[in-house]
Amino acid sequence: MAEKEKPSVVAQDAIHIERIKKEEKLLKQHTKFHINPFRKLHILPDKPMSRRPPEEVSENSDFIKELHRAYLVPKKKYSTPQTESQEIGWESSPLIPLIHQDKRFHFHRVSTDVTKHAEHARKTAK
Repeated sequence: MAEKEKPSVVAQDAIHIERIKKEEKLLKQHTKFHINPFRKLHILPDKPMSRRPPEEVSENSDFIKELHRAYLVPKKKYSTPQTESQEIGWESSPLIPLIHQDKRFHFHRVSTDVTKHAEHARKTAK
């Protein structure tokens, strides 16, 4: 059997250029900072005897906004459920709003002729 010939320098260079083009085509650079919402963020304070002044974070920074967004419940973060598990209970609002004001479901105690007669009879018996 004949041994494989070693590719020439020109062929190796062509292979290398093709590989770089593929990598650049598939490369996605992440330039915006995001906090992973699935990991809990633990902020550790400085040592008690540290003389370094604490860092001041402006209230309107994107970091603070992303931090608060990471702790929101999924229904406040997204308009639709993102997973199959979130679909269960996503629409938790009642189908008939204000049930306590709907007369079909709320039965107040109402005085009628029969109940007035029974109440009068009870008072006279005392």
